[in-house]
Amino acid sequence: MKNTLYRALAIVTLSISLFSCSNDDDNNVSGNGKLILEFDNAYGANDLILNTQGNVTSNNEVLKISLVKYIISNVVLTKADGSTFTYPKSKSYFIADESSAAGREFELTDVPAGDYVKVKFGIGVDKAQWELGAAGQDDFLAQADAAGMMWTWAAGYKFLAFEGTFTSPTVTTATPFMIHTGKTGTDYNYTEVTVDMPTKALVRTTITPEVHLITDLSKIIDGKNKIKLSDNNTNGMGAMIMGGTNLPLITENISAMFRVDHVHND
Repeated sequence: MKNTLYRALAIVTLSISLFSCSNDDDNNVSGNGKLILEFDNAYGANDLILNTQGNVTSNNEVLKISLVKYIISNVVLTKADGSTFTYPKSKSYFIADESSAAGREFELTDVPAGDYVKVKFGIGVDKAQWELGAAGQDDFLAQADAAGMMWTWAAGYKFLAFEGTFTSPTVTTATPFMIHTGKTGTDYNYTEVTVDMPTKALVRTTITPEVHLITDLSKIIDGKNKIKLSDNNTNGMGAMIMGGTNLPLITENISAMFRVDHVHND
């Protein structure tokens, strides 16, 4: 009887010890590591294929997407203990580009070791940084210009560029569409997103986690706010949405199009 009791006490003691060690993992790590953010574009439940894939909206419009680019900025990582690490703004500008392998994965360096459970980022360049001018964005102005992510007709960035052709019950010939978000008039149209990680991203000096995010592009015009391209087909020349009442609605949609699918701790 005593032996059984001693065994039970030993098991309980070992369990408490292991639990304590598990909870202390994040406190015992030190140094800096790296973390990779991977953006994987999709349309609804399907992986995105440029130019050929027909993507059907709830308004029965069929989109063939030829270009997807968006600016990721202002990355903030949250640890399991609730503390945060703000990635330096001077390094925190990236252009996601479906057509380029370099535009899908972005490496964050000098990240304090720890167990991370959330990531927050902006879509676009925040107003405070824009008002600092070139000094506030280092060489990102030139990078954005080379990538076609600057307005040609006004000063400022394109936060998102979404282009292709569409057809609908009323537009039977493939017709261009072009959606560009950014500062228009008094609307700045910058938005931030916070997403939870399904498993912890374990940043260590010897481990570089890869956070795999899915970007559901259907949300741009077919999210909370439903935008009909057919209604924006000006004189049959194409649906060009770069301002007006639809752009703030699209910005609201954009904030809901990201989720973390999984985390690789390799």
